[in-house]
Order: sequence, then structure tokens, then C-alpha cells
Amino acid sequence: MRVAGFLKTSLLDWDGMVSAVLFLPGCNFRCPFCQNADLVMGESGKVDMEAVETYLVEHSDFLDGVVITGGEPTLQPDLLQLIKWLRGLGMKIKLDTNGTRPEVLDDLLGAGLVDYVAMDVKAPLDNRYTSLCGVEPDLGAIHRSIDIIMSSGVDYEFRTTVVPILLKEGDVEDIARAITGARKYVLQQFVPGTTLDPKLSLLDPYTGQRMLDMAKLARKHVRKVLLRGDV
Repeated sequence: MRVAGFLKTSLLDWDGMVSAVLFLPGCNFRCPFCQNADLVMGESGKVDMEAVETYLVEHSDFLDGVVITGGEPTLQPDLLQLIKWLRGLGMKIKLDTNGTRPEVLDDLLGAGLVDYVAMDVKAPLDNRYTSLCGVEPDLGAIHRSIDIIMSSGVDYEFRTTVVPILLKEGDVEDIARAITGARKYVLQQFVPGTTLDPKLSLLDPYTGQRMLDMAKLARKHVRKVLLRGDV
């Protein structure tokens, strides 16, 4: 398997955990606000996995686990082998996903190989999804992934990057309604900068108050709502 990036230490990618992060290349979405264009297009570099193993072993007393992110990790045919290898090194695993491969999630969660799942729910599960993910999505697959995660018994979160222009208060509440009863829903502040669609690169994020208002609406449907980012 080609691993495109390795972050040795992160305090941000897994709440309450000190983690290393592995970035896998390739994605089946083209989200206009994505800031990992090289990963999405599969044009990023390749990490020396022997060096990764050495680091993880030498710092196993410091690290709580490894986050596997992308791109979209579930597209990788060797993902199962990668996770088994990491668990063999004593690592707990958090998996980031867009939920388009429910069969992969079902296999991994059913086998007890993942300790935490973070699934991005880009938009309400209707024709609004296309403008946020940049392709024509299989909404049935996304629904199935939500159901699999919520019934798995594994700790999880659903999360949405709140992009001005593309998402408003009513959209956020519709997303929360689609995951009614979820344990944790995170609203992530949009960060302008290098985005896949250059037109969004200078877009001002929502104010803190707008984000709080959206969180209040979402709380009507899910157990816990958190804001993440500079709000």
C-alpha cells in the first residue's frame, strides 16, 4: 500500500488522544472546499513505511493510537492489512471516511479492528449533496454507512464542514435530522486557503455566533454537538 503522508504527532485529529496520522491517497469525491488536492488526485508522495514502523514502536509509550485518513481510506484494497499491521504494533485505530464504502466499514467494524470512526456527512441526504461532494453520490451507501456506524457499538462521530454559501442553518438541521439519535455530531469551521475550487479560497468563514446558532438547531436531533475550529 502507498501511504502518501505521515504526521508524527497530533493533538487535534482524535479528541483526547495523542495520535500519529497516516494519509492515504485517492478519493472518489471532489469536494470544492477540500484542502488536500494532492491526496484527492493521487499526486502526493510516498512514505517510507519502515521509518513509520520504527517511529511507532519507539514512541508506543507516548502515542495513544493512529488516525488513518485521506483522501478516502476505504478505497484502498490493502486497508485491512494496514490496520492489522498497526494493531500488531499495539496501536489503537481511528478511521476517517466519507461513508461511500459501507461494505468496508461493516467488515472492519464487525472484526473489531477500528476503535473510533469519524464519518463526514457533507450535506443533507438529498440533491444538495452533489454541490458539497462534487460528484453524483450514492446516497443509499451513505445511509447504510450511517446505520452501520450507529449500530456497531464502536465509538464514533459524524461531522460536517460548514461552508458558507454552500450550507446554511436549515441544511445543518436537516443533516442532524438524518442522523437522529447520533452520539456525537461535530460542526467544523470552514478554513479558507488552498481549496480544490479556487473560488472558495478567499471565502470568509461563518461567525462564531452563526456556528453556535447552527449547533443549537442540531442539538434538537442528536445527543451531543461540538464545534471544532476557530469559532
